[in-house]
Amino acid sequence: MRSKPERLAVPAEDLALFKDAVRGTRPIKKANRALPENQFPPPVPVQSLLDAHETLKESLSGTLDGEQMMETGEELVFLRPGLSREILKRLRRGHWVVQEHLDLHGMNTEQARHLLAQFLAACSRRNRRCIRIIHGKGLRSPNREPVLKNKVRLWLARRDDVLAFCQAPATQGGGGALLVLLKG
Repeated sequence: MRSKPERLAVPAEDLALFKDAVRGTRPIKKANRALPENQFPPPVPVQSLLDAHETLKESLSGTLDGEQMMETGEELVFLRPGLSREILKRLRRGHWVVQEHLDLHGMNTEQARHLLAQFLAACSRRNRRCIRIIHGKGLRSPNREPVLKNKVRLWLARRDDVLAFCQAPATQGGGGALLVLLKG
């Protein structure tokens, strides 16, 4: 329990001087406005939001040519045109360390697309070069079809910041995940 502060005894002479000095004064009216705070709201990354929105729109249309998507059995890989196949080999062999990962298990297509766009933007801002996207194998999907697996591959291949991707090794998700190499 807090105790009340002690009142200091003010000599009568000092009190009389003070009252004489403030005689005829009135209290200042309270301002009818909010006082500004020193903190400003965080800036809105308008261009980043517009870019992400445009990427999402692009991901819904068009197809990729055969050179961009290469089917090798069960594994689907992607290499940006004009880049050496050596990059894809190095990605498969683990030349780059996975710096970030995103797990899309249990999400619907719209949730996954939105989260993937945000994740890639964040990786770009933090200069991440190699990432892993876990899309799952689709074993619990209707008809046991890998819906997200196919969508993620299309979304990634349409992004300019994605140089290459391939199926992750078995120890990192195998057919349920992709290793992605981003522009550095």
